[in-house]
Amino acid sequence: MIKFILKFFSIMPLWLNHFIGGLIGKILYWTNGRSKRISKQNIELCFAELTQVQQDKLVKKSLIEMGKGLSESGFIWFNNFEHNASYIKKIKGLEHLFSEPNTILLVPHFGCWEIAARVVSLHKPTTFMYKALPNKKQNALLLSVRQQRDLAMAAADKKGVLKLHRALKEEQLIAILPDQYPGDEGSILSTFFGQKAVTMTLLAKMARKNNAKVLMTWAQRLDKGQGYELNFKPIDILSESGVLKEDVAKMNQAIEALIRTKPEQYLWNYKRFKGVIQY
Repeated sequence: MIKFILKFFSIMPLWLNHFIGGLIGKILYWTNGRSKRISKQNIELCFAELTQVQQDKLVKKSLIEMGKGLSESGFIWFNNFEHNASYIKKIKGLEHLFSEPNTILLVPHFGCWEIAARVVSLHKPTTFMYKALPNKKQNALLLSVRQQRDLAMAAADKKGVLKLHRALKEEQLIAILPDQYPGDEGSILSTFFGQKAVTMTLLAKMARKNNAKVLMTWAQRLDKGQGYELNFKPIDILSESGVLKEDVAKMNQAIEALIRTKPEQYLWNYKRFKGVIQY
């Protein structure tokens, strides 16, 4: 059933896909379910300076964008890479992909990271870290649509970390989404939007160990299903002190700065503060 729904979304023009996705987001907002509850809780924490009305508007906008993220998954996964690339209307900073042999892509849960992965791999072989789904059939489907051509996937476990190290050694691109909950191992408490958050240390450790360039990478959705703008921005996450905690803090600050440019395109229904607050 899931595969059928995703394929259904794949045959739509993007404007219609995003229109329907936006309706899904509005329904999630109106029904006051889990996604709205978590988004509301996160936004209240991170944007305490906003009025309640402003926070509520951001919750609604973020759920609309989340709905687009759901519908566009089928559009991306069940069309080929070149078809995906045709919807990238502008690329900023592409030259940075080739300027250094060791390059790590820092890809937050912002905009459409699925299309970013595919289009990046058209320019250079890329290994993306992902969190495996608990359902084996769903995970197999996820891998089958993600891991194609020059795009490889590395699970968020010890074997996956070794795979990332090998890819970096072979001067391939590696990509990590460091704003997901990593569990107790490989994490520290760091500040994110003024709140304590359990934060992954892997990206900062790999960047320092390999003297790697870090590129903030994101595909921002354009209005009315017009496509995407793909961005590569060099960022410095390595502190002068060399202390891991300070490296991670700089990484979180960089992610936060990006989110503030278009906060509704961040995945606020994700339990970013898991392990610190009760959802």
